[in-house]
Amino acid sequence: MKFSNRILNINPSMTLAVDAKAQEMKARGEDVIGFGVGEPDFNTAERIRQAGITAIENNETRYTPVGGTALLKEAIITKLQRDNGLAYEKNQVLASCGAKHSFYNLAQVLWQAGDEVIIPAPYWVSFPEIVTLAGAQPVIVHTTAEQDFKITAQQIENAVTPNTKAIVINSPTNPTGAAYDKSELEKLAECALRHNLLIVSDEIYEQIVFDGFRHTSIAAISTEVQKQCVVINGVSKSYAMTGWRIGYIAAGDPEIVRQVSKLQGQSTSSPCAIAQAASIEALTGPADDVREMVREFEKRRDIIVARLTQIPGVSCKKPTGSFYSFPDFSSIYGRKDATGKTLKGSLDFTDYLLSAEKVAIVPGIAFGADAHARLAFAMSPEKIEDGIHRIKKAIAKLH
Repeated sequence: MKFSNRILNINPSMTLAVDAKAQEMKARGEDVIGFGVGEPDFNTAERIRQAGITAIENNETRYTPVGGTALLKEAIITKLQRDNGLAYEKNQVLASCGAKHSFYNLAQVLWQAGDEVIIPAPYWVSFPEIVTLAGAQPVIVHTTAEQDFKITAQQIENAVTPNTKAIVINSPTNPTGAAYDKSELEKLAECALRHNLLIVSDEIYEQIVFDGFRHTSIAAISTEVQKQCVVINGVSKSYAMTGWRIGYIAAGDPEIVRQVSKLQGQSTSSPCAIAQAASIEALTGPADDVREMVREFEKRRDIIVARLTQIPGVSCKKPTGSFYSFPDFSSIYGRKDATGKTLKGSLDFTDYLLSAEKVAIVPGIAFGADAHARLAFAMSPEKIEDGIHRIKKAIAKLH
């Protein structure tokens, strides 16, 4: 069988692959601690589940308009005004089957061969692959722990060419948990406007922030920035609704939404009607469940960072948001395991952890940062303690 070049030119999601391998081992009865999966371990709140049940009981189980029901669009608009100070009309918002689907749709309608899209690294694994799938060229701009894993306006200046069409901003960030404050976003936005770049702002982790940090949407910097920006968000992370598969875009230019709707109408059509009903409750109902989840994540964040930094040679920036830590394990590279194999990078190291101590973490190379690895702390404090103890034990065995 011959496959298309577009599928052969992209890589499978390493985060999903790590989780699948951990699940296979668990199914065989092995005691695996999995730091790989990027989803909350909390149940979807009762109020949201009940909204989905009520939709089923009311037979709200048919096709909806391609971009979502009028009620869901109104809920999205209300949320964006309430939380972000952003005003949109219904023709500027569209719901899809998750935020990943939203970004895929955007890439397909906006970019093609010869176009370049700036992506800061460390990046979410799917950003460059989806850009590549659209035929465009992802331009990776590397950031460091010393700069808190945040791109600067000068780095954007250095990366811009006549072919640059857009820049992707993710705040809080997967995999590092870094988050941009308003002053940093203002500088990035000014640079993007000067070069007429579309800003694609992935804000899926906006509510999962710690230490009193206040999320700012880059689209809220000014009216001019909002016109030049597409905000991506969804219900998966903040409301523990990963399996419900509802994401959305809000675009300053309604023509973007019109074109995305055309594509979605020929691919998935509308998102699940039942999930849309549940998402309306998520976006408009009381957020006590969200705040409680975030408080618990902050406690876990403090535990995992403290334990990781107690391992000799390991450093870890304290994440401002999300539920990921991104420690630097590079001082361990070059050591050998019991078989004499030298661990040359994050792939070797993560494979070693899984085989030696049954701990699954995602290699940093998947995010464009081989010195690091990603550990999701979406698990109980007891499991976090156990998992980090195993990592420390595995490292101590190396020579």
